[in-house]
Amino acid sequence: MEKDKYFAFDTKAIHGGYNGRNPDNALNPPIFQTSTFTFESIEHADDVMNFKSSDYVYTRGNNPTLRLFENRMSCLEEGAGAVAFSSGMAAISSVLFSLLKPNDNIILHRTLYGSTFSVAKNLLPKYGIQSKIIDLRNLDLLKESIDDNTKVIYFETPCNPNLEIIDIKGVCSIAKNKNIKVVVDNTFASPYFQRPLTLGADVVVHSATKYICGHGDVVGGVAISKDLDYINYLKFEYMCEFGGVLSPFNAWLLLRGLKTLGVRMRQHEKNAISVAKFLKNHKKVKSVYYPGFEDNEGYKIAKDQMYGFGGMVSFEVQGGLEVAKKIVNSLKLIKISVSLGDCETLIEIPSMITHRGYPGDKLLDYGFSKDLIRISVGLEDEADIIYDLKNALDKI
Repeated sequence: MEKDKYFAFDTKAIHGGYNGRNPDNALNPPIFQTSTFTFESIEHADDVMNFKSSDYVYTRGNNPTLRLFENRMSCLEEGAGAVAFSSGMAAISSVLFSLLKPNDNIILHRTLYGSTFSVAKNLLPKYGIQSKIIDLRNLDLLKESIDDNTKVIYFETPCNPNLEIIDIKGVCSIAKNKNIKVVVDNTFASPYFQRPLTLGADVVVHSATKYICGHGDVVGGVAISKDLDYINYLKFEYMCEFGGVLSPFNAWLLLRGLKTLGVRMRQHEKNAISVAKFLKNHKKVKSVYYPGFEDNEGYKIAKDQMYGFGGMVSFEVQGGLEVAKKIVNSLKLIKISVSLGDCETLIEIPSMITHRGYPGDKLLDYGFSKDLIRISVGLEDEADIIYDLKNALDKI
C-alpha cells in the first residue's frame, strides 16, 4: 500500500504492507495452506527461480500469507523487508549465523533471554565464534571491548528479565564507525513502543510468539532490516537452508494478532504501571524494576527512544528465594508460565525457569538475582491483578 508511511500505527497494523484485494472480496486474507505452487510453463518456472517473477515456488521459500505478514512487520518496524521464522530462536540464531563466521566475535549485553545466552556461550564457540558478554549500558566499556574481529553487537532493550535499558543510538554510533552490525531484540517493547531501525540498528528480531501474537497460540519469529539485499540473503541462504519456516496458518494468526497490537499494548502498559506502583508501595517488596519510574536508572534513555514503557514488571521481595516461591505459588488468577505478552497475566522466577542456563552462583554479575520475580502484566482488570498479588503478599 503506497500510503503506508502516512498512516498511524494502528492503521498500519490492520492495513499495512498490502497492495491488492483479497479473493472474492473477502475482508480477511485467506490462508494459503499449500506446500507447493505450480507454473504455467518451464519458462515461467525459470523466471521465478531467477527472481524475475515474484511468484511462488515452495512455502519453505515463501508463501502469500507469509509474505503479507513479513510486509506488515516491515511496515510497522519501518524496515525494507522482513523474514518470518518458525520461532524467535530460529530468527535469532539464523541472524547471528548470517552475520558471523569462524574467528569473528560478537559482543552481547550481560542480560539476555536464557536460550539466547546459551547460543552465545555454548553454540557459537563450537563454530569458532567467540562471545564477549559485557554491560552495554557502559559505552566506554563497549569501546574498549571492540577489536578487529568484532562483527556484531547484540542486545535486548528492555532486557529480559531485569528490564535494563540500552542506549540504541549510543551503541549504533560506536558500531557504525567500526563497520559492526547491531542487532536488537525488540520483543519486550514491540514495534508499538520502540523501533530500533529508526535509531540506527541494522537488524531487529522478535519472538512473535509474544506481543505480536498476543494470544498464546502461536510460536513464531521474525527479523526485519532496512537492507533489502540482506533480507534476501537471510531468507534464501539461511532461513530456507536451515528450514526454520513459519507455517501459513501461524502467519495468518500473527496477522490477526497484529490488528489489535496497539490497543493491547496501551492496556498492557496501563495495567503494568498500576501493578508496578502497587508493588513499589508494598512494605514487603524490596525492589521494583520498571523503566517508567523516574528513579529507574534507564528512565531518561527509555523516555527518549521509546513511545511507552511496556507491560513487563520485575520485582524482589523481602526474604529471598523461598519467600518468592511462596508468593508465586499462592497466586490464583495469575498463572505461572515461561512466556509473556499474552492477554493473561503470567509470572515466573527466571533463575528457576527461563534463565536457568545462567550460572547460579554468578547471577548478580549478569544483572539479576536468583529471587527476581518477572510479571507479564495481562489485560484483565487491573484491580483483579493487584488483588491477587496482594493476597499472595499477605501470606508472607
